[in-house]
Amino acid sequence: MIDSEGYRANVGIILVNDQGGLFWAKRIGENAWQFPQGGIQESETAEDAVFRELEEEIGVSSDAVEIIGSTRDWLRYDIPSHLIRRHQTPCCIGQKQRWFLLRFTGQESDVRLDSSDKPEFDQWRWVDADEPARAVISFKRKVYTEALRELLPLIR
Repeated sequence: MIDSEGYRANVGIILVNDQGGLFWAKRIGENAWQFPQGGIQESETAEDAVFRELEEEIGVSSDAVEIIGSTRDWLRYDIPSHLIRRHQTPCCIGQKQRWFLLRFTGQESDVRLDSSDKPEFDQWRWVDADEPARAVISFKRKVYTEALRELLPLIR
């Protein structure tokens, strides 16, 4: 769903384990790490999208997580102009995201990066909370910083 301003509705997922580590995944075939994220389909709520994306991207079912909280507002980032697919209608210029913080209650063996026909990630690890905003691709840094600032206090 792309809104009238050109932003695609999306969810971002911060998954935390019992030791406070955050789930960090490497995009397949790239040297780019990020949190799981994905679009909200027209027929679903943001929470529905979180559970669908977790299953599709990392093979984790809804019974292996619990929602701790979400951002109050949409957080937005613009896609760099050279990456915008201008031939698509409507044209997407960025993402507007609701971020969710989830506690991982499953086993590490529940994580399956090959659970979909088109895997998005080929590696994953648990990282300290200061790494993601520093290491994510530059155009997503502000959103990562804002989401972490708002949500991490919920686990401390």
